[in-house]
Order: sequence, then C-alpha cells, then structure tokens
Amino acid sequence: MTKRLLLSSAFMLMMLFGFSQTKEELQAQKAEKQAVADAAQAEADALQAQIDALPGWRIGAFGTIGGSLSNFNNWYAQGVPNNASGNIGITFNSYANLIQENYFWRNSLNANLNWVKLDNKDTELDDDNFNPTTDVFNLSSLYGRNLSEKLAVSALMEYRTTLLDNFNDPGYLDVGVGFTWLPVKDLIVVVHPLNYNFVFAD
Repeated sequence: MTKRLLLSSAFMLMMLFGFSQTKEELQAQKAEKQAVADAAQAEADALQAQIDALPGWRIGAFGTIGGSLSNFNNWYAQGVPNNASGNIGITFNSYANLIQENYFWRNSLNANLNWVKLDNKDTELDDDNFNPTTDVFNLSSLYGRNLSEKLAVSALMEYRTTLLDNFNDPGYLDVGVGFTWLPVKDLIVVVHPLNYNFVFAD
C-alpha cells in the first residue's frame, strides 16, 4: 500500500514537473516568435514611413450617413404630444494632395447635408415632408512653394455654397496669398493677409 502510494505520488510529481517544463518551453518559444514579429513590424513601419515621405499624390475620402425615426402618441412631456419625427444626415469629405520636394498642392471637398421632419398628427396644415436644415458645400485648393521645410509662400482658393437650395445663390469665392506654416505632419497653418472675396447672387 505504501509502495503504491509512493509510486502514485512520484508519478503525479513527474506529471506536474513535465507540465511546468512544457509551459516554460512554450513561453520561451512564444517570446522568440514575438521578438521576430516585433522586429518585422518595426521594419514594415520604417518602410511605410519611407513610402509616405515619397513625392506624389495622396488621395482619400470618408463620410457618414445616419438617421433616426420617432413616433409619439400622447407624449405630453413635449410641445407636440402626437407626432412623427425623423432626421437624415450625410457628410462627405475627400482630399487630393500632391506633395513634391519644392512645392505642394492640397485640395479638399466637404459636404454636410441634413434633413428634418416633424409631422404633427393633430393637424393637417403642417408640412410632413423632410426639409433641409443643414446644407454646406466647401471646395478649397492650396498651392505653395517651399521656402524651407516648414514654411512656404502660398495661394488659397476656397468656394462655398449650398447644394440643396439655391446653388451658387449666394456663392462665395475667396482668393488669397500669403504664407503657409507646416509645423508638424498633417497640421497646416495658413496666413493670407492679402485676400479678396467674390460673392455670387441672383
């Protein structure tokens, strides 16, 4: 009986020791693989930084589409207790930037559109359609010749109007010249003391 107990205990200790060794070996292998992966990621990041620094076009776009619909019956906590309301919003932003050693040309387009509906069910006289509340269209183009790594002489053209109602009535065109400061990547400070504003309207 004692012999069996000793053999069982020895076997259990060997199993535990074997498992702990296997865990340590696996952790060591994982550490080696992680070191290789970290080195490869560092090399990939360095190559991407070199690619980003190359002259040429950088183009991108992003946007959002969202909305909400609500229906209320006998909701007296608000001014119109029986209503159906809704909201639809669209934003779109894009850019096309040419970065060269001696000059840059940065272009952007931004649009922000929003419609709102409030239908009072207690009257037939109100408008139950979606009506535009936000209507913004902006197009800008900035050209600069580098004086140094962080400073450039530049010219900016910016056009603003609405898309949904009265396109170009009014429309605004700003043209200015001055300097552009580039203190860090993707931060652009434009100082154009000479500026002229054109207004278009019927």
